[in-house]
Amino acid sequence: MSDHSGLTRRDALIATSSAAATIALTPGVSAAAPVASATDMLWYRQPAAEWVEALPIGNGRLGAMLFGGIDQERIQLNEDTVWGGGPYDPVNPAAREALPEVRRLIFAGEHDAADALAKEKLMAVPLSQMSYQTVGDLQLVVPGADPAAATNYRRHLDLDAALAGVSYTIDGVTYTREAVASPGDQVIAIRLTASRPGKVAFDLGASSPQKNFAVAIEGGDTLVLGGRNGADNGIAGALRVEARVRVIAKRGTVRLGAGLIKVRSADSVTILIAMATSYRRFDDVGGDPAAITRGQIAAASGRGFDRIAADTAAAHREIYRRVSIDLGRSVAADKPTDARIRQSETTDDPALAALYFNYGRYLLIGSSRPGSQPANLQGIWNESVRPPWGSKYTVNINTEMNYWPAEPTAMPELIEPLIAMVRDIAITGARTARDMYGARGWVCHHNTDLWRATAPIDGPQFGLWPTGGAWLCLHLWDRYDYGRDKAYLAAIYPILYGASLFFLDTLVKDPKTGWMVTNPSLSPENNHGRGATSLCAGPTMDMQIIRDLFTNTADAARILGRDPADVSALDAMRARLAPGRVGAQGQLMEWQEDWDAGAEDIHHRHVSHLYGLFPSNQIDVDRTPELAAAAKRSLEIRGDKATGWATAWRINLWARLRDGDHAHAILRFLLGPERTYPNMFDAHPPFQIDGNFGGASGIVEMLMQSLGDDILLLPALPRAWPSGSLTGLRARGACGIDLSWRDGVLAEARIRPDIDGKRTVRCGTARRTLDLLAGRPVVLRGPGLALG
Repeated sequence: MSDHSGLTRRDALIATSSAAATIALTPGVSAAAPVASATDMLWYRQPAAEWVEALPIGNGRLGAMLFGGIDQERIQLNEDTVWGGGPYDPVNPAAREALPEVRRLIFAGEHDAADALAKEKLMAVPLSQMSYQTVGDLQLVVPGADPAAATNYRRHLDLDAALAGVSYTIDGVTYTREAVASPGDQVIAIRLTASRPGKVAFDLGASSPQKNFAVAIEGGDTLVLGGRNGADNGIAGALRVEARVRVIAKRGTVRLGAGLIKVRSADSVTILIAMATSYRRFDDVGGDPAAITRGQIAAASGRGFDRIAADTAAAHREIYRRVSIDLGRSVAADKPTDARIRQSETTDDPALAALYFNYGRYLLIGSSRPGSQPANLQGIWNESVRPPWGSKYTVNINTEMNYWPAEPTAMPELIEPLIAMVRDIAITGARTARDMYGARGWVCHHNTDLWRATAPIDGPQFGLWPTGGAWLCLHLWDRYDYGRDKAYLAAIYPILYGASLFFLDTLVKDPKTGWMVTNPSLSPENNHGRGATSLCAGPTMDMQIIRDLFTNTADAARILGRDPADVSALDAMRARLAPGRVGAQGQLMEWQEDWDAGAEDIHHRHVSHLYGLFPSNQIDVDRTPELAAAAKRSLEIRGDKATGWATAWRINLWARLRDGDHAHAILRFLLGPERTYPNMFDAHPPFQIDGNFGGASGIVEMLMQSLGDDILLLPALPRAWPSGSLTGLRARGACGIDLSWRDGVLAEARIRPDIDGKRTVRCGTARRTLDLLAGRPVVLRGPGLALG
């Protein structure tokens, strides 16, 4: 983020990249029909019939879904700043005056009355945030192509090359289409070829569900789709949007029709797609999308598909190939991906879990790169102007889950968009803290959007939860804890401290217990059964999140040598937070009172009160066995099967409880057709991408856990993976971890420190404390952790 006098981060991203031209061509990257890989390739024997069968490509900012049709191809397009509305401040002006009475009603047990007053006085105006939206579609129609005559059909997504492709044969001619989303050129590039000269022919058009978009033709080979975004929830549209599509044919003819580009008798054709909006920041919509797309198309046009695809693969592989996984292989891995998913709960297919892990990393690389927006509820891929839940940033679990695999699977730069968003909401959230609560610091409730709105939305029972921003701060701290960069810590310290200041100002004493608690709040999004609302004071999750926030902020202050008075204030307030407690069922209590058995839904998808077990490590099998046992009981009561993302969370939680077989059983359900679509997108249902990322994280947690300065090897290894390896992982304290196992026991672990430090490595009951030196790997062998 910068001031408006120079380039913003986004300007730098979408400017034409001259560096892309310097990357060496990788021979063979554009092969039309690569050999199937059980762990790096999605492939199918038929085109996609619906959106959740199409294959995604993305470069962080631009995304496309490719259907692989024969006579008609649909290419659905996204750009990560195409949202509804424009800059706005949704804080309810009546909120601050009404807040004390809402608090009083909650403490008095008058929850429905509190809900009614909160609905009238505290909630955001408008009540809903803006939606992430599609740009539209390209339609490619092939004259005379008969799908029934096609043979040797194959559609694939190469996770290693970041390339989607389709090939088929009609009348002895093999046709291929390949597509990449280039992070260097900032275009989507598609190439069509045929095995005989002069056989490539199609009509190319565009359409959009956006009401204010139109299609125009420029020059003899360029189609432009764009206009202005629409109003959303009463907020006027403020963005100019443009998608520019150029058709470059080798031989043949390119003619114009009614809103169409017609290609006939070409040997091959490259289609280049650039997209941009006028968005520069949440309060600045002064960009020039037409100038941006013209520049990008002009720069990419002279480079050719082979070089664009090779550079895309090289940039992608630099991140993707940092980690390698092998969980074993069975004959089931030879089948098409959709067949593997259908049979996953009844067939032994360990390589499917490895494919899911790799796909999760692929999707995060494709939807979150430095300078882009963070991955939203659908990553970057969305076909609607009214997607489920607005495809927003839901920060009571979903946005955070998107980034769970980033640190341990060696993709730290992909967190940069999330950190940048937190910097923004620390600004907008400061207004909300001041105007709604009369507090210092900043706050974000359970959702935000492109415009960084931070007030409570949807309804009190969902949105009046003040710890969304505090949870996001865990990711800022984790970036430090994994990398141990003090300059970075100094840069984010004001954000951590501002989040802490808000709670120092707004925590109130529970008159029944004397503990300091949040009020109003809720345990997302679970009705406790004491009225028709979720509103309460001091839910367990809040206490856990704020405990982490105060701990991490105080630790940061100590490391940086900040004011000791700040540390003392944080430590003192942390000691006054309500502790976790065990209820009558032996469960970890979700609320300050033992309401769990009477909750409206005892099988609720959220397991919010188990935040302390994962992603936090406040609850631990060794250090807090009573609370760990209570967390286990809560999971047993809540049940294993839930929505997609909630199923993924359960995998991580059971892994932290070190029950690998239970975690694996839930993973198999997640991989099955009820929770995974044919294109491997997570089924909430409908599609939400957080389950993909949470599932990848769960696989890591089964095989390696990084808790403080302890590294746990194979803490929850299931019997279904008796032998395997996972290399390139990262642990806290700037350590790389490579490990392999045979017949259910550790074979070898390599610890690769980037900095000096003491680390304790654990495997089962074995424990070894190491004094590590930067750049000097240590090898441990066997379950006893013998020095190699």
